[in-house]
Amino acid sequence: MKVFVRNMVCARCRLFVMAQLEALGLPFSEVGIGHANLRDPVTPAQLYALNERLEKAGLELAGDGTTVLVDQVRAAVLETIQGQAGTGGLKFSSFLAQRLGYDYSYLSHLFVSRVGTTIEHFYISEKIRKVKELLIREHLSLTEIADRMNYCSVQHLSTQFKKVTGVTPSQYKARISGRAAHHRP
Repeated sequence: MKVFVRNMVCARCRLFVMAQLEALGLPFSEVGIGHANLRDPVTPAQLYALNERLEKAGLELAGDGTTVLVDQVRAAVLETIQGQAGTGGLKFSSFLAQRLGYDYSYLSHLFVSRVGTTIEHFYISEKIRKVKELLIREHLSLTEIADRMNYCSVQHLSTQFKKVTGVTPSQYKARISGRAAHHRP
């Protein structure tokens, strides 16, 4: 029996789900991002107990695979941006389709219908969020950030950053530095 788990987006989530299944005595053959293949049928009471445990970590059982598929798209985006997964030289859309085993147009339509934004916009906004983090926490030049975040140039990074935030990376960094200096005793 296959059960789907929402909000499961990383390896730690996978380990947590495995631990909960073991604690409940539910044998499984596989636990992947967003799903678990159970060896035996389970009762509604067992599913309820599993869901109770999952909710403590912000996870929950999902009724169908499409919700989990959206979570898998999110996870792939975040893993790619964090540098935990490479695209192997493929365009992100091709990488995503290959990784999840679905046509990209289907994934895109499903994502928009469930999240309200395109995969591309989600990817860009998360990428810019990571750039902001690097600007604040790391002492990297824009060239180093552009390279780390796989932008083809600093100009491309700056243009995309300004389009999303309304300010250039330099202006953003200056604002944040100004706020930090203002709040120092």
